[in-house]
Amino acid sequence: MSASVPAALPISGTEPVETQPPVAISAFRAFLSRLNDSLRNSLSERRPWPELADSSTFSKPESFSDATLRIRKNYSYFRVNYLMVIGVTLAFSLIFHPFSLLLLLGLLFSWIILYLFRPADQPLIIFGRTFSDRETLGILVIFSIFVIFLTSVGSLIISAIMLGFGLVCAHGAFRAPDDLFLDDQEPAATGFLSFIGGAASNAVTATVPTISNTRI
Repeated sequence: MSASVPAALPISGTEPVETQPPVAISAFRAFLSRLNDSLRNSLSERRPWPELADSSTFSKPESFSDATLRIRKNYSYFRVNYLMVIGVTLAFSLIFHPFSLLLLLGLLFSWIILYLFRPADQPLIIFGRTFSDRETLGILVIFSIFVIFLTSVGSLIISAIMLGFGLVCAHGAFRAPDDLFLDDQEPAATGFLSFIGGAASNAVTATVPTISNTRI
């Protein structure tokens, strides 16, 4: 009589699964971190506010060309302060118009959640219908056009920026820049959006590889 061989018992092993945060969350955190660093570096270049408001330096410009030259020199020296003035003007305008602020925040978070940092393996599903990336982009573009051009948000933003720009130009024209010594301090970029553009470009550069991987 042959010995019976016992049947092999199935062994179910559970290997520990490493849980990693989604790529979109990592990209979003990297974006915020780099944006925060860029803002800190840019804000460190701001001039003392008492120097900006020194009444002894104000005088009437002799001509339009003199006013233009003053604005250019003052902007070269106070560009971060001027951009902060425009930003504060825009912030106060939005705070006093909460409906426009909510619409703008909704638009911003829609782009962040639904497109920029949405994982590629999680399609957008609304009312049981799956939307492709191209369809999602089209919906967001249409929503952006509606919010900016067909509501009060666009006019409010333009009005606030123009008000801040007017304050900056008035200060730059009436402040004599003789005490600023700007012969060797001309900035590389002279646009009022160079600060914002530099901060955003530095932040996006750090996250483009990660985001591009999520969109493939």
